[in-house]
Amino acid sequence: MLVQDRVSPHAAAAGGGGGGKPASPRAAPGADRRHPRPFAKNLDFATWASEHSSKLLLLLFALASAAAVFLLRGAAPDAAALLCLDRSRSSSTGPAKLPYPDVAWSKVPPLAIASGAPFASFRADRWIVVAVSSPPTAALAALARVKGWQLLAVGDSHTPAGWDLKGAIFLSLDLQAQLGYRSVDFLPYGSHVRKTAGYLFAIQHGAKVIFDADDRAEVPGNDLGKHFDVDLGSGVTNHPVLLQYSHADPNRTVVNPYVHFGQRSIWPRGLPLDKVGEVAHEVFYTEVFSGRQFIQQGLSDGLPDVDAVFYFTRKPPTSAFDLRFDSEAPKVALPQGMMAPVNSFNTLFQSPAFWGLMMPVSVSSMAADVIRGYWAQRILWEIGGYVAFYPPTIYRKDHIQAYPFAEEKDLHVNVGRLIKFLNEWRSNKRTLFEKILDLSYAMAEEGFWTEQDVRLTAAWLQDLLAVGYRQPRLMSLEIDRQRATIGEGDMKEFVPKKLPSVHLGVDEIGTVNYEIGNLIKWRKNFGNVVMIMHVSGPVDRTALEWRLLYGRIFKTVIILAEQSNAELAVERCMLSHAYKYLPKVFERYSGADGFLFLQDHMILNYWNLLQADKEKLWITNKIAHSWVTVPLESNKEEWFVKQGALVKQVIGNSPVHFQTNYKENMAEDKIAFCGSELFYVPRGFVEDFGDLVGLVGGLDLHHKIAVPMFFLAMDSPQNFDSDALAGTVFKTQLPANATFSTIYTAQAPAVFPVKVMNEIDFIKVIRLMSIGDPLLMELV
Repeated sequence: MLVQDRVSPHAAAAGGGGGGKPASPRAAPGADRRHPRPFAKNLDFATWASEHSSKLLLLLFALASAAAVFLLRGAAPDAAALLCLDRSRSSSTGPAKLPYPDVAWSKVPPLAIASGAPFASFRADRWIVVAVSSPPTAALAALARVKGWQLLAVGDSHTPAGWDLKGAIFLSLDLQAQLGYRSVDFLPYGSHVRKTAGYLFAIQHGAKVIFDADDRAEVPGNDLGKHFDVDLGSGVTNHPVLLQYSHADPNRTVVNPYVHFGQRSIWPRGLPLDKVGEVAHEVFYTEVFSGRQFIQQGLSDGLPDVDAVFYFTRKPPTSAFDLRFDSEAPKVALPQGMMAPVNSFNTLFQSPAFWGLMMPVSVSSMAADVIRGYWAQRILWEIGGYVAFYPPTIYRKDHIQAYPFAEEKDLHVNVGRLIKFLNEWRSNKRTLFEKILDLSYAMAEEGFWTEQDVRLTAAWLQDLLAVGYRQPRLMSLEIDRQRATIGEGDMKEFVPKKLPSVHLGVDEIGTVNYEIGNLIKWRKNFGNVVMIMHVSGPVDRTALEWRLLYGRIFKTVIILAEQSNAELAVERCMLSHAYKYLPKVFERYSGADGFLFLQDHMILNYWNLLQADKEKLWITNKIAHSWVTVPLESNKEEWFVKQGALVKQVIGNSPVHFQTNYKENMAEDKIAFCGSELFYVPRGFVEDFGDLVGLVGGLDLHHKIAVPMFFLAMDSPQNFDSDALAGTVFKTQLPANATFSTIYTAQAPAVFPVKVMNEIDFIKVIRLMSIGDPLLMELV
């Protein structure tokens, strides 16, 4: 108030008349008695002071310096307190209060599309919005061909001139400036947050669903509708239930959804780092009716949404990530009071949540979408909506580029505080847009973003009204009501797969525990080898278990059986002619390093095969009783005689290299008999194997005769990697009271025989094998 009461010399001079009279004609009575010196003397002193101003300033400076030295020396122990006191005084008045935007919501004029504007007459319900700063990518071209969707590319100052892609609408900076949106004035020129203009453009041109993507998103099958709930429908019949995280613990406010989809060692960008260690699966879930998952966050295979801490510490600098999530895990929703990071490159927004698309501009580009996601999740509760997470919906290739940690530092420092603030925030505003603006203002006051984003929010909301968007109705908050008791009937169990970090495709030995390190080595060695397994037992009880056991190590596990089972993906193949089926599998996996055939009564200890040569043939030719040479002359077994005749016929019709190899390795009056429980065909011999199957044709040559014949025709036994399987335990007869556990050893490459007929048998085998692979105990 002292400043306001002070009268400037200019004001006094302007108000006074001539002759040096006082400025005001209404001077108080007795004024002359209180100030006996005439007014002219005051003017004379002022004149003197102005003439000697430099001397006065020097004198004052000297006095101030002396006083400061005296105070600091005389009260040295209290100098810091003095400085703190001075700070507290200067800050006691507080920062200037932010101006609250005054918006006349009912008076926002509509923004019509000019008749001559580009795409003026175009309308579409489904839009894909991406930011582009480089020439069109192959992934972007694929997005432009996604059936039923319109691709909208938003340019910035880095976008090459003449950017063009068939099937896409491109918004250049010039075109963005012509759209008439208030928000555009706040958007930085060289940032992906210019997508904000693209969102408005899509909404103005009829959008009901917007897929927020980037130019690396590859949609499997080019069908977004297959992965997301694009049409939420109407009516209870269209709203099946879906899993929801339990709200039993009100203090649990953030979760890592990657755990639900099988990857415990990975965390999404924007997850508080103190929550990274929470890797246990849910004790139980609840359920919620679908239909209000207005924000749908998909996961990304390949390079998921990870932060710089993860990216720089979980792989060598020159290696690329190629991660996989469980594509069969059910989608899962978040209840009110619980949050998770939401990004801007794989997220589907339904119309009721379009207001949540706005990207803040006063934070770093790497933090903008995550902060937007938390902000939008909190407002979503006000309309009874929620976020749901979906199994992998896109594939993103890792280009091995720098992840700027400095751009994410604010996330790591402030995100935990932001989540707590959002859960505690309440507003008594009466409409949705007023609540949104109120929250944006509160976030600026708390320092999560600045006044610039408050003004952007006001402009954005007005733009939404101007382009015809109708704000959804408010609903009461569930977190403010008494939580319903969760009964046993409401508890839904789902145990996620535990996909190990071996899927990182990097050597983490020395940075993770010993067991994980071993698993990584095995996966790296066999990760491109296909296992073909023939199951003799009941497949409905064991097929999934075999896949679970060996699928952790091998590229894939093909299950064959005497009877097919479409539900379990079991293919029909008679064991007696199993070799005839193998070329079909070879053709299906043309990029595999090799193919390992295994019968279910032999257990493979894969950890003992790291030294095996994957470019050579493996078979049990060094194992007694598994590989036997059978003489044909004077043989009383008619079956062997007939099989020998068939072998002679096939070899006689074979090309010279097959004939020569076979005859050099096997006498004419003998044949090889092998149980063929286990053998390996490398990529280099796949074509030869297929040719030999063709030479057999329709002949009734048995699997146990054909396979050893093929191996002897393809190469000389001295070139086999016989040492790979040399230590195999092979028992043809067991004592009456003996069990598999009595002959099993984790030091052998394989053990025969075992009989697995049900889940109990499988668990027993797993417990034995866990001696060599302790992580197997997680399967039981």
